[in-house]
Amino acid sequence: MSTINIKRVKTSEIELKDRLVSIQRVAKVTKGGRTFSFSAIVVVGDEHGVVGYGLGKAKEVTEAIAKGIDDAKKNLVKVPIINNTIPHDQIGKFSGGFVYIKPAANGTGVIAGGAMRAVLESAGVHNVLAKSKGSSNPHNVVKATVSALAQLRDAHTVAQQRGVSLSKVFNG
Repeated sequence: MSTINIKRVKTSEIELKDRLVSIQRVAKVTKGGRTFSFSAIVVVGDEHGVVGYGLGKAKEVTEAIAKGIDDAKKNLVKVPIINNTIPHDQIGKFSGGFVYIKPAANGTGVIAGGAMRAVLESAGVHNVLAKSKGSSNPHNVVKATVSALAQLRDAHTVAQQRGVSLSKVFNG
């Protein structure tokens, strides 16, 4: 799929919940000693198909988280959710992180690790199977997961893009 149709969302009309994925203490060594700062990866979502991620850096933890939330609100994407799961299998990639997400039956729950779980739950996906390969770096995993979610298309979108009826999409 050469064109990824990312559906941007305005933050004003939705209420977002934030989740802290990872926080890192970073040291810069100077001649006067070490200077510490913090970087935080935050995922925000309304749990009804809208999700975004952000990175915040600051001298204090709370400031880094607040900056991350502000950054995440600027990078929101719309995710198609059908029956509390995703419409089809999808592979996402960012740098060295590979992510595979697959729809699951009702009652399965979110079977995903760490950073992927935060993104999928913030998006509002309740039943999904997921596997992370390659890099386990939270930055790459979060970005690969959002990439995979942004590439998802529901049947109505596919029919509209192909210029055919909805029954033609399913029946061939």
